[in-house]
Amino acid sequence: MIPVCRLEDLPAGESVRLDTTPPVAVFNADGELFAIDDTCSHQNASLSEGWLEGCLVECPLHAASFDLRTGRPTCLPARRPVRTHQVYVEDGIVQVRLATDLATDLGRVTGAGAAEKGSAA
Repeated sequence: MIPVCRLEDLPAGESVRLDTTPPVAVFNADGELFAIDDTCSHQNASLSEGWLEGCLVECPLHAASFDLRTGRPTCLPARRPVRTHQVYVEDGIVQVRLATDLATDLGRVTGAGAAEKGSAA
């Protein structure tokens, strides 16, 4: 898990960019937290610098829009989705589990009902 920031440091309507490879953007959409790859799938633009409206983020370059819940584009010019990542809040700290980390961890689970520590946001 990657620590992002304290929950109170990410107010509603704001985002924070993580300098991971690839970069990830964490959004607070009216109190709900989402994480997606930060680079628009249409062209190299930072989605964390885009405009947030509800659960949609609009790319600042060509106005492609992505659903934060699924990573799917909602309009052209973007055609390909961006990856989504799991966000948790534990002890007041926002944390992200990258999709590749999750796949690796799930490959190690040998039984149903594996519980995640912390609460999903």
